[in-house]
Amino acid sequence: MIKSVSTIFIFSILLILSSCDNKPKKADKKEAEKEVAKTVYPSDVIPFFDHWKLILGDGTNAGIANNFENKDFFYATNDKKEDWVVFKSPNGGNTHGTSNNTRTELAQVKKWYPKTANDKLTATLKVMNVSATGDARVAASHAVVVGQIHSADKHENEPLKIFYKKYPGHTKGSVFWHYEINTAGEDNSGRWDYSYAVWGDDFSVVGTDANTPPEEPKDGIALDEEFSYEIEVKDGIMNLKFTSEGHETKTFTKNLIESEYTTKDDIPEQTRKLFGPLGQDGVERKEAYAGEGCFFKLGTYNQTNGKSPEVNRNWCSGAETHGGDVKKQYADGNYAEVWFKTASITISSNSVSNDGYFSKNDLLYQKEAKH
Repeated sequence: MIKSVSTIFIFSILLILSSCDNKPKKADKKEAEKEVAKTVYPSDVIPFFDHWKLILGDGTNAGIANNFENKDFFYATNDKKEDWVVFKSPNGGNTHGTSNNTRTELAQVKKWYPKTANDKLTATLKVMNVSATGDARVAASHAVVVGQIHSADKHENEPLKIFYKKYPGHTKGSVFWHYEINTAGEDNSGRWDYSYAVWGDDFSVVGTDANTPPEEPKDGIALDEEFSYEIEVKDGIMNLKFTSEGHETKTFTKNLIESEYTTKDDIPEQTRKLFGPLGQDGVERKEAYAGEGCFFKLGTYNQTNGKSPEVNRNWCSGAETHGGDVKKQYADGNYAEVWFKTASITISSNSVSNDGYFSKNDLLYQKEAKH
């Protein structure tokens, strides 16, 4: 009997030791936690990336960005309420195409023609940062473009750019949009923009000297404040709608296939004052953007750069770029950052491949990067 009890006791001890050995080790537990906390990609937050190629803030074309992130420029985050897609771009660095400005931006893989279009882009976003430096007299300083329509053909001008701009020391910034003429003839140097205020001021409201901003806009949008835009182009007409809680809803309509700027007398007073002194006083082709392939863009197109204001008082900000060092620019606020919560795109059956635009502008980036 004693022998039997001893045997049972020893067997029980062995079972206990065996069960202890089978308990998950701390390292195994950490690995399990890692498995649970899988990476959330931007394409998980807004699942529409099949329709875009992603240009990063270093000028590279990342292609179709499904299951992709880049912690310097493009990734998902959570503000303790919901997930967002972050687009971030420094003041200085390599650029894509002919632009002076860096961008982390989606560009549509198909283009469509305004006259036969039935295409739409919507987005809800909040701007989290604009450049801390820049000449206050330069209209583009402290600004970022968050949505566009771009032409893929001839001059590659832009019938739509949606801006956010906030001066240092101000609580509120302005939202406005631009129409850029599709310049008549072969010379595009006379092109100019006309700026429409949505909330706050338009592009033309600037500081009195390099360090003195204008008055703060009365009905502006703060950093970290949500707003939405809706762009629809149908049968040659562009319709825009802007909404934000606590602000008046604004709508605009623009004909993209019949110009209102075909003579010098048609040039608006705002344009004469802003672009005239720079010799940008061209006229638009009668049919505007008719016959040209256009496409949407969405993201962060930083409008602040390090070029001297003496070159161009509208577009060259003289901002800090730390010689293109991204980490230094991020450390002292010399970058643009925009978060997108939702977005959607509707593409008409008349759309065609936009590969020619990417091939041309990727090549320009490669040439610049070699120098």
